[in-house]
Amino acid sequence: MDVDPRQYEQIAINEKDVHNIILSYLIHNCYKESSESFIACTGMKQPTDHLEIMEKRKRIFHHALEGNALKAIELTEQLAQDILENNKDLLFDLLSLHFVDLVCSRKWTEALEFAQTKLSPFGKEQKYMEKIEDFLALLAYEDPVKSPMFHLISLDYRQQVADSLNRTILACFNLPSHTAMERLIQQSSVVRQYLSQEDGPSPFSLKDFLKSR
Repeated sequence: MDVDPRQYEQIAINEKDVHNIILSYLIHNCYKESSESFIACTGMKQPTDHLEIMEKRKRIFHHALEGNALKAIELTEQLAQDILENNKDLLFDLLSLHFVDLVCSRKWTEALEFAQTKLSPFGKEQKYMEKIEDFLALLAYEDPVKSPMFHLISLDYRQQVADSLNRTILACFNLPSHTAMERLIQQSSVVRQYLSQEDGPSPFSLKDFLKSR
């Protein structure tokens, strides 16, 4: 018998599924110690294929996030040469992070030289030329925060690039590029949207549920 998704409170949850969701999140985000502790506490089988490159991914991720994009590029190429060779968008984004760091450090001459040598070769394609123009606009302001392009120096942009790099590395090693938790939320959002189009009680809302806790 099919189960009405609205009756979610009556659906039994397999504890192993919960454990797998949690472990997937910890591994994806490179929480190595937490992953190992969680595995030990739950008695789960240690997924060695996931953990092997976690420490390397963690170093790369933090270098990208903390303002050392060139080191992140170097370590990524050591891990697998073709990762960035096959992903020009990601390579450009990482190089742009270094450009932003130079601008924020007020090394404007060095930033301009870096843009000319490392970013301008991408300008043969229109989509990159537009991005390059946006980044160069930061040089017009003594305080880049006052630039209309200030979002390019934000932590959100840096986090976005670091997350993209992490996902790309995972995919390169045939590991899930998204956590089980992310997939679950995506699926629940689609189900909710579908059910909201039908007559009957309001479907389960994860956002409302979290607010009520």
